Amino acid sequence: MRESFRFFKLFRSLFVHLKAQTKTLPTMFTFTSIALQDRDLINTFLSKQNYRASDLCFTNLYCWGSKFETQFAVGDGWLFIRFRDNNGRNSYLKPIGEGDIREGVQAIMEDNRQFGTPFQMRGLTREMTEEVEAAMPGLFDYTLNRSVSDYIYTTEKLTHLKGKKLQSKRNHINRFMRENDWKYKSLTGHPEVVRECKAMLDDWMAINREEKDPTLMYDDHATTLMLDHFEELQLRGGLICVNNRIAAFSIGEPLTEDTIVVHVEKAFTTIHGAYTIINQQFAEHEAAGFTYINREEDMGIENLRKAKLSYQPDILLEKFNARLKTD
Repeated sequence: MRESFRFFKLFRSLFVHLKAQTKTLPTMFTFTSIALQDRDLINTFLSKQNYRASDLCFTNLYCWGSKFETQFAVGDGWLFIRFRDNNGRNSYLKPIGEGDIREGVQAIMEDNRQFGTPFQMRGLTREMTEEVEAAMPGLFDYTLNRSVSDYIYTTEKLTHLKGKKLQSKRNHINRFMRENDWKYKSLTGHPEVVRECKAMLDDWMAINREEKDPTLMYDDHATTLMLDHFEELQLRGGLICVNNRIAAFSIGEPLTEDTIVVHVEKAFTTIHGAYTIINQQFAEHEAAGFTYINREEDMGIENLRKAKLSYQPDILLEKFNARLKTD
């Protein structure tokens, strides 16, 4: 009887230990491609974060999904995003949720085993790297990825363009206003105006296709999705008409409580100041109530970097890649 009792205690102790060990193992989740109907589910997670990173936006995840083969999974209180980088390597965004970040990262590390490639997270802000490092010290190397770092400006700056450093922007706008019969139209709440932008996009693509930029077709696809689903995605935007023809348009949306993000900005460069005026008018008419405007990254394109820097960003939101240390 005594031996049976001892055996029972030993068995129970072993069972409790195995159960505890099992709970620490990450769960495998099913990843699926992002569809428009997933917006509300994904936004229940994204709406609770305040990183101001343009990656953490449903519109970007959905509209650029074909280029990056973006997929998502939800489980145990986490949103997981999996995608391919520009070299086709399997990658993840930082898991978004309110639990122990170690559990979220362990889950995607386990998921990555099936690919037989080194594990990596991309698009981490410095705040994110600090959170991961605090929870999992010494596990990752963090490398700055300057080409995907976001340019963030105050709405006040882009609206009023005050100061000597922005004098050239004011000059471009003043010349545009002198030379053109123009007006601004808001796309927000005006689907009939949104439809007008599709013809302008076709004309813009016809002119710029000669650049032979391989990303241009994805940009066209993403922009078309935004115009086709403007209301469903709850986007904001505006256009500039010159002599009753569209010269420029811009599309964005709220990103966090204090930040709006600009996804698309198209203008005909044959009209002097068209890009400058749509930038300023979007800030004035569509970004009211937001402290910051995130104008996304420069993709490592020299001319685009120069243009974004010329507006004197208030925050350069650096992004990092995290890879497991090899030593």
